[in-house]
Amino acid sequence: MQGKGVIKFLAVLLALVCLYQLSFTWVTRSVEEDARAYAKGNAEKETAYLDSISNQPVYPVFKHSYQYCKDRELALGLDLKGGMNVTMQISLSELIRSLANNNPDATFNQALHNADVVARTSPDNYIDIFMREYKKLSPNGKLAPVFATQSNQSQLKFDASNSQVESYLRNQANTAVGQSFNILRNRIDKFGVASPNIQLQTGTNRILIELPGVSESNKERVRKLLQGSAKLEFYATYENGEVYQMLGNINGILAAKNKTAKKDTAAQATAANDTTKSAGSLLSKAKTAGKDTTGLKGKAQAAEQNPLFAVLTPAIYQGQNGQAQLVPGPVVGSASVSDTAKINAMLRTEEVAAVLPQNLRLLWGSKADEKNKSIPLYAIKLSGAENGPVLSGEMVTDAKSDMDQTQGGWEVSMEMNSDGAKTWRNVTREAAGNPGDENDNRAIAIVLDENVVSAPRVSNEIAGGRSSISGNFTQDETKDLANVLKAGRLPAPARIVEEAIVGPSLGQEAITAGLTSCAVGLAVVLVFMVFYYNRAGTVADIAVFVNVFFLMGVLTSIGAVLTLPGIAGIVLTVGISVDANVLIYERVREELALGKTLRLAIADGFKHALSSILDSQISTFLTGLILFLFGTGPIQGFATTLMIGIATSLFCSLLISRLIFEWMLDKNMEIKFSNPWSSNLFKNSNFGFVKNRFKFYALSGIFILAGIVSMFTRGFSYGVDFQGGRTYVVRYETAASTENVRDAIDQTLGKGKSEVKSFGGKNQVRITTNYMIDDNSSAADDKVEATLRSGLAKVSPQYKILSSQKVGPTIANDIKQSAIWTVIIAIIVISAYILIRFRRWQFSLGAMVATAHDALLVLSFFSLFNGILPFALDIDQAFIAAILTVIGYSINDTVVVFDRIREFLHLRHAKTDDPAVVVNDAINSTLSRTIITALTVVFVLIVLFIFGGDVIRGFSFALLVGVCFGTYSSICVATPVMLDFGGKKLN
Repeated sequence: MQGKGVIKFLAVLLALVCLYQLSFTWVTRSVEEDARAYAKGNAEKETAYLDSISNQPVYPVFKHSYQYCKDRELALGLDLKGGMNVTMQISLSELIRSLANNNPDATFNQALHNADVVARTSPDNYIDIFMREYKKLSPNGKLAPVFATQSNQSQLKFDASNSQVESYLRNQANTAVGQSFNILRNRIDKFGVASPNIQLQTGTNRILIELPGVSESNKERVRKLLQGSAKLEFYATYENGEVYQMLGNINGILAAKNKTAKKDTAAQATAANDTTKSAGSLLSKAKTAGKDTTGLKGKAQAAEQNPLFAVLTPAIYQGQNGQAQLVPGPVVGSASVSDTAKINAMLRTEEVAAVLPQNLRLLWGSKADEKNKSIPLYAIKLSGAENGPVLSGEMVTDAKSDMDQTQGGWEVSMEMNSDGAKTWRNVTREAAGNPGDENDNRAIAIVLDENVVSAPRVSNEIAGGRSSISGNFTQDETKDLANVLKAGRLPAPARIVEEAIVGPSLGQEAITAGLTSCAVGLAVVLVFMVFYYNRAGTVADIAVFVNVFFLMGVLTSIGAVLTLPGIAGIVLTVGISVDANVLIYERVREELALGKTLRLAIADGFKHALSSILDSQISTFLTGLILFLFGTGPIQGFATTLMIGIATSLFCSLLISRLIFEWMLDKNMEIKFSNPWSSNLFKNSNFGFVKNRFKFYALSGIFILAGIVSMFTRGFSYGVDFQGGRTYVVRYETAASTENVRDAIDQTLGKGKSEVKSFGGKNQVRITTNYMIDDNSSAADDKVEATLRSGLAKVSPQYKILSSQKVGPTIANDIKQSAIWTVIIAIIVISAYILIRFRRWQFSLGAMVATAHDALLVLSFFSLFNGILPFALDIDQAFIAAILTVIGYSINDTVVVFDRIREFLHLRHAKTDDPAVVVNDAINSTLSRTIITALTVVFVLIVLFIFGGDVIRGFSFALLVGVCFGTYSSICVATPVMLDFGGKKLN
């Protein structure tokens, strides 16, 4: 074996990298265990403990902080950790109304109404739907007069054609979706969720959001946070020097308040008076408070004496004379993100509110400093009789990212309407003060949703409504700021159209089920390999262990989120990873049977099996890649795990296993590739697969025909993500029959509106209902849940809703179409790969027919046996993942058989050789590998089905059925089809 040194170096390097990446998870788990022990069940104390050590070193070797480790640990998905998954849809209907200034035109409003109705079930773009509906009502009508105004005349003329109006609406819709994405991302960042995920679905008006760790009690808060409309305002500001004395007063008042537990009311008043008088020494107090005090006692004493300055660092710096100086500008201090809530609570106290001027507000910035994780506090000046902003966001008509032509760098240019331009001129003139004196310039704060996005200083009066905002901006930051500035002009409400809430108890059960299935599945495969392949099986077991270690390390290093389908991918990878070893071992056994020495047989076994291994694993990898590109959420997690698992299993099977064998040979150790009972198990098999192919055609045809009839008559049991609706997982304290629950639900939600199935134990059910599914308002969500609860209480008042999910019909139709195209694309891509590798279209056709055959068999099975088997056979996104995995596995099997057929055809190239005999011999020669590989995967899937939990039971069952069908089709369908269309041409 060449390059052993390089392989050893790569293996050791990869092991060290994986060990380092996994160590972050071990460190954070240890710290969190300490936090739980300290808090003794108090969630607030646990959070406070973790916040207090956020920036403290907890990784002794590398001095990494807890937050650093937390950002790099193995992240758990919603189904394992619990949390909230939301799909937001931007209301383009309301956007169009706003762009038209709520035009009363009857045809325009009727077209919008019709578009709203059609869009509920159509996957088409809303702008396309609206334009079609308007054309139906008024074929010769002109939309330009509806939308063209003075404020948008640079983009849309009064005599514009309908196609130009359509282009304008598309641009505005894309801008609105981009704005909403930035606004939602900004809000989510401030919600305090660990590892949030927000994705903009390209080409749609939908945004996917994952919030791990959000509990059931917080779901209403999240709904309000996400669905609230953005609020953009411009404010005048105070200078730091005008406010710092007041901060000293507040610090003194709070310090005096801390002493009330020890002093009487009179002493308290005296203390407050004394501290107020001495507030002039703010700079020295702030400087002293900012010093590090060792030990908890010292920190507690500092916090008692200077409660505000213990958490808020005033905006001061050390001047050239060594004296503390105030930083010019509206920033009056900064604090750690984790301390902002504590400071807000201080500022809201009755005593502090009494000394703050009515026209002063202290607002936090929208962006924390990346280096020290601190966030600035701004002093905002309220204006007018109503104490409001100097200008509102509705005045801004346009904003864009530009290059600063004079000083370089990036800036944001913006335009305002006529009223806004007039107001802006007055505001900037006042803020500029004396244009020739920089010290007289003040800042204007841009505030979005009560947070300061930027506060640029104004040096000159700005006339004409056009101005620019410059600063130390990156190009992306100016693009984001431009979108923020346009938020007031384009109000596009965001609605929740899909929602899933997973309770932490369900998440813990999912973790337990997943880990159990992993452990048992691994044990079954390891035992079977030793049982069948003797000592060589032990080498395969070592490779499997190393493979799982590498897989987990790579998943952590790329920041992948582990979901329950991801765990299923790990379990399946364990089963598939032995496939390469099985191929190698079967070839080694063949070489030994030819009389070769053990060393030569091992070398030739690895060499001759390489082609089959690469072809089979690459075809499965292509399936995973298609799943990743076209799937969403948990399916992507499964695909990621599958693809990484294939790569690591190839490395371990081809290289690590080979290194172990070379070491054993050098040590003259005895190596056996079979036990006495297994050595001749499939030897000299001569089954008539080709001769009986028409029987197999008939068998498959009858089953598929029965399935198609069942599909049209009985249909499928669609999951909620395919049919639209709301689904709830409910657990009662005691056993509850599905019949009793169904009867109670029918009385409240209506007959035929709901479906009730057992889900896990006798006390747990899953309820799916389409009641009020067309109403996307939050009031509808509350009404459905309240109505459902009234029905559940009739069975027993002792129950708990563990999780809920909501999918609108538009989402459901999109998922269906995406699923269909994903399967079609998978079949085409894999067939193309077969064509490239085998250079005969007959092979590609056989593979295409077999994969389509497998998909139809699984669909037929799920339709025929739906309602007959004692568990749900739902068609949902997880089922599509299963179908594609089955296709990949089937191709894996088929490629191995095809590879042996190609080899036999090259060896028996004489014209007298009957292709049917060659093909049949090739099938029988690979029968041992086909059966053994299928058994290992089936064993794993049976374990997954039994121990994996109800959440993925349908998924694992689809895989189990599909693997059986895939093994059958690779032998009895793919090769016969290839033979029938190739005939003598195969010679």
